[in-house]
Amino acid sequence: MLDRDYRFIDELRAVPISMELDNNQQYLKELFDNCSDFVVREFKLQQSERAILFFVDGMANTEEVNEAMKALMILEGGERFVDEISASVLPVSQIEKVDNYGDLLLSVLGGDTGLIVEHNNMALLMGMRGMEKRSINEPETESVVRGPREGFVENIRTNTSMIRRKLKTPHLKMKPLVIGRESNTNVVVTYLDDLADPAMVEEVMRRLQKINIDAVLESGYLEEFIQDSAYSPFPQVQYTERPDMVAAALLQGRVGIIVDGTPFVLLVPFIFAEILQSSEDYYERFQISTLIRWLRYTLLFLSLLTPGLYVAITTYHQDLLPTTLLLSIAAAREAIPFPAVVETLMMEITFEALREAGIRLPKTIGSAVSILGALVVGQASVQAGIVSAPMVIVVSITGIASFTIPRFNGAIAIRMLRFPIIIAASLFGIYGIMTALLLIIGHMASLRSFGIPYLSPLAPLSGTDLKDILIRAPWWALKERPSFTPVQDGKRISDELPDEIMHQSGQRGQTIAHASDEDNKEES
Repeated sequence: MLDRDYRFIDELRAVPISMELDNNQQYLKELFDNCSDFVVREFKLQQSERAILFFVDGMANTEEVNEAMKALMILEGGERFVDEISASVLPVSQIEKVDNYGDLLLSVLGGDTGLIVEHNNMALLMGMRGMEKRSINEPETESVVRGPREGFVENIRTNTSMIRRKLKTPHLKMKPLVIGRESNTNVVVTYLDDLADPAMVEEVMRRLQKINIDAVLESGYLEEFIQDSAYSPFPQVQYTERPDMVAAALLQGRVGIIVDGTPFVLLVPFIFAEILQSSEDYYERFQISTLIRWLRYTLLFLSLLTPGLYVAITTYHQDLLPTTLLLSIAAAREAIPFPAVVETLMMEITFEALREAGIRLPKTIGSAVSILGALVVGQASVQAGIVSAPMVIVVSITGIASFTIPRFNGAIAIRMLRFPIIIAASLFGIYGIMTALLLIIGHMASLRSFGIPYLSPLAPLSGTDLKDILIRAPWWALKERPSFTPVQDGKRISDELPDEIMHQSGQRGQTIAHASDEDNKEES
């Protein structure tokens, strides 16, 4: 348990467990006055020594609590001290002794059960948690065609066990933290101690330990506190619902942050290229993964630049268009009362409103409202002469392109930057777009994620790492871990099998004789 400046817990840590049971019972009663879910049960050990058992209803497993009480009430050895009781009586696998109310109540409020026996200045904590939790399902935000179908849930121990099932090694470490003066949220920092850079782990712990806030209700609270650049629109911390993504990141020497009460696990450091990478890229054949990755890069630029280019070309650079296309656009815009920039901003805002409405509405009607809204609003706007048909096509292409970005926080950054690029295009044409792009790239080049350059491995350039950035090389060619992330062991695969595959163009080995081969020999 880390000593932190928590108003409630630090005050209680100074209060020792009393030898008198009545004093303890009265203190708990005053502390949890008007708390109907806090249960205190007084009973006797073998009809002699008094004791109290207390827990939070709905967070403890009442069946296990009843079994523990039954074992305590029928003592046969005359045990009176908590050392004897914990060693020989209780049918509980997890037992801890504490001597103050701070550590005692912090665990009880987290779902454990407390036991205080008269004439003992130590209390017992019994791990009998039984909170209701959501079942493990496929993540909705990171669905894949090929890959595991399980996703994290809101229970931190379920999430840590899912990572442990992926990485069955004692090198997988999980350091506990408690953050939040009122929420006392459990946080776990996980990493592989034989791969992760100790300085990186120490820096993550240092940033988390400096957070002093009243409550942490979601991992997004921590993300804003620990990122390197607070005002950048680009995400510098990755979040994911997939255990396989976390396991793959830990195998690259990165550090995970698991927060109780949320299915989203944070991963640091994070680079821009990972915005366009999906876990499915490493499960399908490398040829199709490479083609899809190129498609994502193309659609990223379309999502960012298409509306701005439309504004710039129709306003300043009409000579760049073929005559037939120029006449078609001019005819479509002939009756439009607004300039191109107003038309574009109006349609982009409408599209963003429809997207947000589709997310907030119930699932059964959300998609229908989004589709019908887009069709009705687009068609009615064109017929009413408010916007042109080419504008509707441009906004539709832009929206579809933004949906292909695997990381939602990366897509948000592109959506936000689209609007200043439209403004720059309306003021200075293509020169404005190029200036805005240079400013964006310069800003990205200055970013760091826990000290790692945000544009790695493109800037600074690392040729060996490009085989997992611009393309997705086959697994047998990815022998080294990314060099831009500091690791203790940069070797991922031994040389023997990859060299054999590269030399033979695949697995050949000993020729296997078939019956058809024997028949062909006899015929010849």
